[in-house]
Amino acid sequence: MRFHALAAFGAVLTLGLAACGSSGTDSAGSGGTTAGGDVKIGMSISTLNNPYFVQLRDGAQAEAKKLGATLTVTDAQNDASQQVNQVQNFTSQSMKAIIINPVDSDAAAPAVKVAERSNIPVIAVDRGVNGAKVAQTVASDNVAGGKLAAEQLAKEIGEKGEVVILQGVAGTSASRDRGQGFTEGIKAYPNIKVVAQQPADFDRTKGLDVMTNLLQSHPGITGVFAENDEMALGAIKALGAKAGKEVKVVGFDGTPDGLKAIEAGTLAASIAQQPALLGQQAVQNAVKAANGEQLPATLDVPVKVATKDNLSEFAGS
Repeated sequence: MRFHALAAFGAVLTLGLAACGSSGTDSAGSGGTTAGGDVKIGMSISTLNNPYFVQLRDGAQAEAKKLGATLTVTDAQNDASQQVNQVQNFTSQSMKAIIINPVDSDAAAPAVKVAERSNIPVIAVDRGVNGAKVAQTVASDNVAGGKLAAEQLAKEIGEKGEVVILQGVAGTSASRDRGQGFTEGIKAYPNIKVVAQQPADFDRTKGLDVMTNLLQSHPGITGVFAENDEMALGAIKALGAKAGKEVKVVGFDGTPDGLKAIEAGTLAASIAQQPALLGQQAVQNAVKAANGEQLPATLDVPVKVATKDNLSEFAGS
């Protein structure tokens, strides 16, 4: 993936402005109020084939409209090469700021460096960028969220048993950090054994397929940690009648579908992020950076465990 991303990056440099190949471009904001009035922002999202990132986009668009900034959103369709093209195009179009939600935290670096050389501030949202300087990273504390997931899953299965982990897209900081937090947190429970961990790429269908295969080799599991709700929902489908009864599943994100599954009793809990708030904060700080304001290196947006007992707190999600 990284090789292709770098190759695409070189091709863009050679050919100049190339078609970004996104699934669509959305603009928000005109005739607003504050210092965002003359600010044009490009935003490349890893994929819009995921409700979580749709909420992130919607939050960003609402904030851009509020501030009077112009926001152009592209969908990288989980293709790191395509995302490099998109960010390079934003740089060529002289955007005042760029927001990137990386497909791959490493592969995003070359394009971010080009924006930096052009004095265009880049805000990373939800996932960090490795090997390049960004004006700010706006993200949930995924390590802390992973630890919360370990604590909740341990509670759900009585602090003993065999569990599996469904991992996200390899190379993303979100998957790495959530996995790290869970691994650290589960060490506090010596009677719980992680018997398998396998990528399902943050995808519901892949979550179903991977969980189906894991059940064949590990039929006695009592718990599942999925690094996002989409994979958790796929796992629940694979588990069938076992979900919520013999096998407890904990997800991550707090998406509307995830919360519905909690209400139905098939998903035990989700580590709820606030994707709309992440998008909002990213746009707010992109405008500040475009206007020359220095930003803290990171902005942490809180996470919280969503269970059947406190679902009312997430009614607006």
